[in-house]
Amino acid sequence: MTETMEIKIKKTTNSKLESTDLTNPVFGKVYSDHMFIADYANGEWGDLRIVPYGNLSISPANTTLHYSSTIFEGLKAYRGKNDEILVFRPEANAKRLIKSAERMCMPAVPEELFMQAMTELLKLDSSWVPGEPNTSLYIRPFEIAMDPYVGIRPSDTYSFIIITGPVGAYYSKPVKVKIEKHYTRAAEGGTGFAKTGGNYAAALKPAVDAAKQGYDQLIWTDSKTHEYVEESGTMNLMFVIDDTLVTAPAGDTILHGITRDSILTLAKDMGMEVEERPVSVKEVVAAIEKGTLQEAFGAGTAATVAQIQTISNDGIDYELPAIETRKYSNGFLDTLNKIKTGEIEDKHGWVYKI
Repeated sequence: MTETMEIKIKKTTNSKLESTDLTNPVFGKVYSDHMFIADYANGEWGDLRIVPYGNLSISPANTTLHYSSTIFEGLKAYRGKNDEILVFRPEANAKRLIKSAERMCMPAVPEELFMQAMTELLKLDSSWVPGEPNTSLYIRPFEIAMDPYVGIRPSDTYSFIIITGPVGAYYSKPVKVKIEKHYTRAAEGGTGFAKTGGNYAAALKPAVDAAKQGYDQLIWTDSKTHEYVEESGTMNLMFVIDDTLVTAPAGDTILHGITRDSILTLAKDMGMEVEERPVSVKEVVAAIEKGTLQEAFGAGTAATVAQIQTISNDGIDYELPAIETRKYSNGFLDTLNKIKTGEIEDKHGWVYKI
């Protein structure tokens, strides 16, 4: 697919916009008036349409309900300084969705279709993009299998859907994290690099257990030895040690994060030393004890930069340097926020204007 396809539009007759608080929206609670849907059958995508946001009708035997045949993405649109609608790096999300589809044996959504669908949906619901500081319109594209068949095989039919909703800050304060050494988020050869629902469902119990102990999130470790750190919750994990930005290499078990890639690019732009390499738990603890670990943070779409205040290892809580002293991660957050809203020059062509 290379040419533009026709998208049928059915507008809502009952907009929720006037009754929605766009000044302080809660993350993941409210959704915009419309959604995009495309159906895959007989080897091609068709019936492209934007319709009022609403429930889906599926068979109880739906393949996705039984075998988690689902993939998704997450990205954000911002209201720029000139009242423009700006989306941060959507092409990268489109490409990553294709990689997830390949791993999950699902038909790829062509990048052109992804971009056209997102653009038309945001044009229609542009009034839903909030303009207050630390707010945005969260965009959730996803693909699900639609066969009414209880049998383990790839589905013949699928739906690609995009929903959106206004959101505020994902984390309202710095987070306390626990290094997880029993449960595993992802293993080599598995689906850790794909954004598929089963990855996140499997992470719920250890995260809930950690919350009961007073921690906001986990630091996942490798499945073989639990000696090397990987991700933090649903975010890539980054450290500043001796003025060097250190992060585990993306691969089978670590998501190729778009925010991660953006921060690595900004760090290199400023001449900062960057190391993508395995990072052991022992190294992190030793750096904390020696005072050489200056900053630790998660990087992801939801929070952009989530500052880590406390790291727990083997029952010991280690307090990290004060947030206000963290010149690098605070700088990355400030720069990315200003690029996303058009306040400073976008040197890398990351911003897509609707």
